[in-house]
Amino acid sequence: MATRFQPLRPRISPAVGTLVLLIGLNLLNYIDRYILPGELSLIQRDFHSTDQQMGALTTALFFFYMIAAPLTGWLGDRFPRKPLIIAGAVLWSLATLATVWVHGYWTFYLRQALVGVGEATFGIFAPAVLADFYPERDRNRILSIFYLAIPLGAAIGYLAGGQIGSHWGWRAPFFVCAIPGLAIAALYGWIGREPERGACDQIRPSLNRTTFRGLFRNPAFLTATFGLATLTFAMGGISAWVPEFLRRATGFSVSGSSQIVGAITVVDGIAGTLTGGWLAQRWLGTNHRALYLLSFWSVALTLPCGVLLFFGPRAWAIPALFAAEFFLFLNTGPLNTAVVNSVTGPVRATAIGLNLFIIHCFGDTFSPQIIGAISDRSNLSLGLGATLVALAISCIILRTGARFAPPLEEPAPSS
Repeated sequence: MATRFQPLRPRISPAVGTLVLLIGLNLLNYIDRYILPGELSLIQRDFHSTDQQMGALTTALFFFYMIAAPLTGWLGDRFPRKPLIIAGAVLWSLATLATVWVHGYWTFYLRQALVGVGEATFGIFAPAVLADFYPERDRNRILSIFYLAIPLGAAIGYLAGGQIGSHWGWRAPFFVCAIPGLAIAALYGWIGREPERGACDQIRPSLNRTTFRGLFRNPAFLTATFGLATLTFAMGGISAWVPEFLRRATGFSVSGSSQIVGAITVVDGIAGTLTGGWLAQRWLGTNHRALYLLSFWSVALTLPCGVLLFFGPRAWAIPALFAAEFFLFLNTGPLNTAVVNSVTGPVRATAIGLNLFIIHCFGDTFSPQIIGAISDRSNLSLGLGATLVALAISCIILRTGARFAPPLEEPAPSS
């Protein structure tokens, strides 16, 4: 008896397969993002640019990212997200591949803009899609795993920029991401799944949690978003300039400083992200405010380390950086989960898009350029000192936000 041919598909759960592929895209995203600071002085020398102009290259990426984010989020709540993720990944990969034709400052600026638009798809849709596979209590654990791509990608980006850039020219490191990005986009088209929106939401819905207008009256969403925005100002500025800071402050070479920052980032990133996710998950068992409180302590403990890093003895720079990065990464999963849990499925992609617009508008879109401008007029230590003010403001906002955390034990009424 003839049997109908069935296409071969991997026998893995849709949630796990989707999580793995989205981690892959996020990893490549952060590798590409951190290649620039890893070889900043090489590009600066080629373009004969000032510190402010080099900071503006990071500004270009985040500016177009944040402009595209609200529209992308709106589309994600009204159309299937899977084809949007694939389209964004392809655009991002092709823009990265186009680095081979970059031979001037403004061409590189355009390249950064296109990459930013591409990032504004899977960066928004990934947390929303994963939230539809898992209930509120499990999302911190899942998103903490998902965001491990940040330190891993940053470390690889720093190392690729410093090592490959020093030996093969500054354009070569960007090719690490382009072809793999296209391959993962194809795999996501084959394996990835589109879960039902809000399928796993259990917290009782309300107007503030289910409508776009309600987002502006939702204190849990607003405090998590603006706390993350001021934190992002600091993290964006530090990540863009710390390899160059170490090079100038300690005399390391381009490759040497990128190796040190890359090694610290991968160790601290994995340890900090997993530790923060584990602590928050346990704390949630006794306190529904744990996501905000853990994030508050993460930022508060970073502050003194930052002071020692930028203004202390140069012999303490590397130990201070190690401690600062560990504490910063503690909040990665919990704070992003707080944003996701503050809303429900029908408006989640829109909320994440608005969140990304705000955190980049008030965060890392302009902080690298601001730090570069201060550095041109004084020194890089004083420029990086601006991030400490942002961290202090973030502490205040996150501590306030703990009052508005939604109670996870409240189930939505069954229909």
